Amino acid sequence: MIIKAENLKKVFGNFVAVDGINLEIPSGQIVGLLGPNGAGKSTTISMISTLYKPTSGRLLFDGKDIVKEPKWIKPHLGYVPQEIALYQTLTGYENLKYFGGLYGLKGVELKKRIASVSEIIGIDDRLKDKVEQYSGGMKRRINIGVALLHNPKLIIMDEPTVGIDPQSRNHILDTVKLLNEQGMTVIYTSHYMEEVEALCQSVYIMDHGKVIASGTQEELISQSDSHTAIHMTFDVSVKEYLARFKEIKNVMAITQNTEMDVSILASGNGNSQKEIIHEIMSMDIGLVSFDVTKPNLEQVFLKLTGRGLRD
Repeated sequence: MIIKAENLKKVFGNFVAVDGINLEIPSGQIVGLLGPNGAGKSTTISMISTLYKPTSGRLLFDGKDIVKEPKWIKPHLGYVPQEIALYQTLTGYENLKYFGGLYGLKGVELKKRIASVSEIIGIDDRLKDKVEQYSGGMKRRINIGVALLHNPKLIIMDEPTVGIDPQSRNHILDTVKLLNEQGMTVIYTSHYMEEVEALCQSVYIMDHGKVIASGTQEELISQSDSHTAIHMTFDVSVKEYLARFKEIKNVMAITQNTEMDVSILASGNGNSQKEIIHEIMSMDIGLVSFDVTKPNLEQVFLKLTGRGLRD
């Protein structure tokens, strides 16, 4: 594990921001950290990046305790904050050069890293322009470039696509995938569930300072007891068949939308919906069409927290 947190806690006065969480971030994965506002995500990543010292608990990077020795993680960590952290009156190149110098890069090595990073973030043709002339998406890309200059093992990306255009957003998502393919570990927070579903191999869901669920997306969906919805349309009235539908294995509930239109809630995430559809088709009562809506991460999140991701 590149990051391991054991009973990690952070208290501000009388407020418990993070309440004894355990995390395991495998090397080479994109791990999503999800939660409503105030769940403790930002405090957690601030402790991992050594901006906050935990009140109690252990935090390990490559097996080394970074609470006692924060210097162990700093050369290997890239951090992309929510807010743009650039000098607006400097050019993109000057920003990269300045921050590269803070990482200890200089001379030919620094020039090579700027060239490499500029290619990754796709902004090399605008590097001589001042940052204040950039769009929000371009500023976000430079922000990511700064975090990549020293070629870190781990990068933390805190809401990297907030308030940007679709083109820049897609480019950033492609960049995250590319970095991961090259072996980089990514901790990713977002208010956009579709980003997490597209990027993350595993997910931690936080609420009120605690980790309330974790696992792969498939594991979370399976553990949550979320149900599959089957919408069916017939060419005749099926009112008299509803009682038979309810007797079918794994049918949880039935809603009759019209006499020829029903919605069925099915338990299980395996082949249960196929068995239900097959059973109804065998009744030969004029099934015209059906649509299956499988449970997704958004439904799991709502079920666990009672709130939407953007709430």
